[in-house]
Formats: sequence, C-alpha cells, structure tokens
Amino acid sequence: MSYSITASAAASWRDYLGVCKLKVVALIVFTAMVGMFLAVPGMVPLQAFVFGTLGIGMAAASAAAINHVVDQHADARMARTRNRPVASGHLTGRNCLAFALGLGGLAMWILVRFVNPLTAVLTFASLIGYAVVYTLYLKRATPQNIVIGGAAGAAPPVLGWTAVTGTVDPNALLLFLIIFVWTPPHFWALAIHRRNEYAKVNIPMLPVTHGVQFTRLQVLLYTILLVVVSVMPFATRMSGPLYLLGALGLGAGFLYHAWVLMRDDSGKQAMKTFGYSIIYLMALFAFLLVDHYVPYLLSYFS
Repeated sequence: MSYSITASAAASWRDYLGVCKLKVVALIVFTAMVGMFLAVPGMVPLQAFVFGTLGIGMAAASAAAINHVVDQHADARMARTRNRPVASGHLTGRNCLAFALGLGGLAMWILVRFVNPLTAVLTFASLIGYAVVYTLYLKRATPQNIVIGGAAGAAPPVLGWTAVTGTVDPNALLLFLIIFVWTPPHFWALAIHRRNEYAKVNIPMLPVTHGVQFTRLQVLLYTILLVVVSVMPFATRMSGPLYLLGALGLGAGFLYHAWVLMRDDSGKQAMKTFGYSIIYLMALFAFLLVDHYVPYLLSYFS
C-alpha cells in the first residue's frame, strides 16, 4: 500500500517537472549565465549569480508550464506532444496553471528581493511575451510568429547581464540579437519536419502557409545573417580571436546543414539541422565564455 502511494507521488512530481521543459530551461539558464560572466571583468558576485540564475530559470519554467495549459488541446492531437502531462490528462490544466503562477510569482519575488528590480521587470516581460503574446496570440495569428515571438526567447543573456550590473548594456543587446536571429532557422527546421501536424491543428507555421521550399530558403538566408551577426562581438571588441574562430567554424557547420536542407528530398535533413542548431548555440556561447576569461588565465600563469 505504501509503495503505491510513493509511486503515485513520484509520478505526480515527474508530471510537474515535465511541464517545466527542463531541457529548454537549461539552455535558457546557460545563456543567461554567460551574460552574467561577460558583464564583469572578473568573477560574478555570488548573490547575483545564485539568485539571478534561480529566478530566471524559475520564470522560464513558469512560462513553459503556461504554454502546456494554453496548448493542451493542440498538443493532444500532435504525435510529438500528445504525451505531455496536461495533454495526456496526467495533470489537470487548473493544477498546472496554479503551479505555473506560483512558480512565476516566486521567481519575481526572488529577483526583486535578492537581485534588482530591473531584472525582475525584464524577466516578467519576457515571461508574458512568451506565455501570453506568443502562445495565446502570435502562434495562431501569423506565419511570422516565431520571428516576432523570438524576442522573448532571446532575452536571457540580457537578463543575466542586468542581474549583475543593474543596467542594459549594448553588448548585452548584441547577445540578444544573436539568439533572436538564431531562433527562426532553429525552429523552422523543426517545423518542416512537423509541418503535417501543425497543419492538422491549424497552426500557421511557415512551411504550412508558404511551403517547404520557401521555408528552406528562409532557413538558409537567416543562417547567413546569423553568421554575420555572430562575428559582431569580435568586430566590437567584446570578444577576441578565439571566439572569432569558434563562431566562424560553427557558422560554417550551420551553413552546411542549411545548404543540404535546401537540396534534401529525403525528409531527414530537417531534424539534423534542428539538432545542430542547438549544439551551435550552446557552443557559440561557450566560446564567448572561454574567450572572455583567456586573458585572465594567461596573466595568471605568466
């Protein structure tokens, strides 16, 4: 008897963790952390790092949970999402929404109390931008949904920067720009692969409204733009030659995948491009971080 109660409780916690989209949140938190480290010449103050990371991560998880509630009926009809906790009925929409609001409220309190009000305001705006503006309206209103809504997903480095400095710096906005331009080719590659499912639930993703070939071209054009934008941290002397080499190498890889996608008739390249795009962003921000601390390491060992 006690075993079944324990198993049921464990399953419930797994459902709540499931609506948080932890893999997505991990990428969000990582880019926010890089923003924190790039904002200062030395080490990040411990309080800003711990509570900034916690608050930003919790807010991202809150937005993800709201997304599960809003999209539950569409999710239930799509193979990729029908096993999500709310769509499958393992977690009620009411309980998920209460969890999301509680998590988001706690995130805001942490940011105001232990970080600074500006970070709390910008994080709240990002949460509303994704959970309400994008999910409730843009997603079903226009095939440019992911372009416009991508602003919310591009905010984490700015949030990390403001958590440390209390200001919005042009270099932070440059990090924002990189993710903003990265988002369309990243998501449209997935949309090409899942276009039939999006069509079934009347979500006007670009390959549904404008066709696969047009979307492939947009992926390629945005990837070219992304490579140009990714060089800007070096051009503005925000980063050094190590980052430049990494950005050019990673960009060449992304361009290769986008070019192969243009000529692919097998249907397999879309998910390969999508998978590489995630590796690209993580590695690009890792190069930013390593490049930032190379001078300090060289001076330490010299």
